[in-house]
Amino acid sequence: MPSDQAIAAAIELGRKNAERILQNRTAARSRRAQALSRNKRAFSYQVRMAQAAPADTLAAAAPAATLTTAGFLVAAGDSWFDYPFHDVLKDLEDNYGYNVYSTAHAGDPIEKMAYHLGQLDDFPRQLDKVKELGAVPRAALLSGGGDDIAGPEFGMLINNAFSPIQGWDAEVVAGVLNERILTAYTVMITSMDKLINAAFGKSLPMLVHGYDYPVPDGRGYLGVLGHYLFGPWLAPGFREKNFADQDLATRIQMMHTILDSFNAMVASLPERFPFVHYVNLRNTLPTVLADDVYKQWWDNELHPTGPGFEKVTDKFAAVLDGLN
Repeated sequence: MPSDQAIAAAIELGRKNAERILQNRTAARSRRAQALSRNKRAFSYQVRMAQAAPADTLAAAAPAATLTTAGFLVAAGDSWFDYPFHDVLKDLEDNYGYNVYSTAHAGDPIEKMAYHLGQLDDFPRQLDKVKELGAVPRAALLSGGGDDIAGPEFGMLINNAFSPIQGWDAEVVAGVLNERILTAYTVMITSMDKLINAAFGKSLPMLVHGYDYPVPDGRGYLGVLGHYLFGPWLAPGFREKNFADQDLATRIQMMHTILDSFNAMVASLPERFPFVHYVNLRNTLPTVLADDVYKQWWDNELHPTGPGFEKVTDKFAAVLDGLN
């Protein structure tokens, strides 16, 4: 685990990131106001949530638009929040009636989110869009960490299958999960919370999640004859360390081990940040190898199918329903 000094430094970095972003956003708002003042076609409009106003004032208030929503959500994250056709955020909108404002970008590791600041830079813009509607988001959502583990360096976490110490390199895995990724999460959550407080004067409930147990079968995204647009992300590392393609059961069991450790790390975040809520997604999607049942739920090594994302989204919706 990071030392108390390292955690304090991560929190301070998160605060400084947010302060810089807020300064940039203040300057952007000023430029927008000046542009509107010069634009002769600019106009004002009103949007009112029908249930928020007394009935006798609605008829007299014009112009007004009525918006029906289960609530507003703001989000940052990786491909589980930004995937073609189906992902958690799309399904929260389509299946549960939420309106989501997101900076999520497929392929972003949590370290990139925390330290490169692209998603964070855009996050207050999304907050402004909600605030301009006279609304307050019901919650913030954050997805990350999968891309910090999977990919070209995945094999570095594994000791060779022919080695007397075959399997996960426990020290390397612990360093990646409980030092590197945990510290980046601390920075990211602190920055998002400070930006939210600047916009709405309070913290919002923030949902974080672990991932379900995947099947490292060598499938990537959009492939023909073994050639994929993206991925695979896991099988190459297993092959490099002599864990055979034919022994998927062993690979799956190994993924159970590392995903349990990952989930334990994410589940610890509410202890440090009381407004954070952990969504446990393990055992949501079947990994049954017989008759390729798992392929009904897993589109590839890292991402669910459409029906799979719907099952995952049900878990998020249940946590959102339980918020005060």
